[in-house]
Amino acid sequence: MEITSAKFVISNTQLSKCPQDGKPEYAFIGRSNVGKSSLINMLARNKKLAMTSATPGKTLLINHFLFNEQWYLVDLPGYGYAQRGKKQQEKITQIIETYILEREQMTCLFVLLDCRHEPQKIDLEFMEWLGENGVPFAIVFTKTDKLSGGKLKMNIDTYKKVLSEQWEELPPIFTTSSEKNLGRKELLDYIDEINKNLQ
Repeated sequence: MEITSAKFVISNTQLSKCPQDGKPEYAFIGRSNVGKSSLINMLARNKKLAMTSATPGKTLLINHFLFNEQWYLVDLPGYGYAQRGKKQQEKITQIIETYILEREQMTCLFVLLDCRHEPQKIDLEFMEWLGENGVPFAIVFTKTDKLSGGKLKMNIDTYKKVLSEQWEELPPIFTTSSEKNLGRKELLDYIDEINKNLQ
């Protein structure tokens, strides 16, 4: 899929204010600082589309970006950021859960994982929750340029092994690097395939 246009549409915390045009939505979620904004910018080939921040936990809103005037990429708040107070944590959890469970246009959720870390409890529990709720999702490993090929393969194999203990069938898995432009074609082709099946 070629990206001919990508633009920011709206930020909000309420489903009722999300776009009502019925276009399919592909949402990105992950722990704070996993590289969501950088990945969105890489897919759009526009470094200024999504605001990247060195401070984790900046995205507190549901952000909609319209790609090719046909589908949305949705940037959800990061989860598991310890510096937030309990009240704000609860608010963010509510925003995330409401969107994921109630947004009919949400076609696939991409769970972003930093490839440098071993499987984290918070990510595994989140994916288990998705499974329990029948939410279609794919896994995207980010920052693959930070590891050598051997170490990367080892880390991903470890993840697959841990996931296999819970899942009979693993979700689709992608490897990306926003720095090196890796995984862009594979992700966009996957979205394109789903879009064609929806038609």
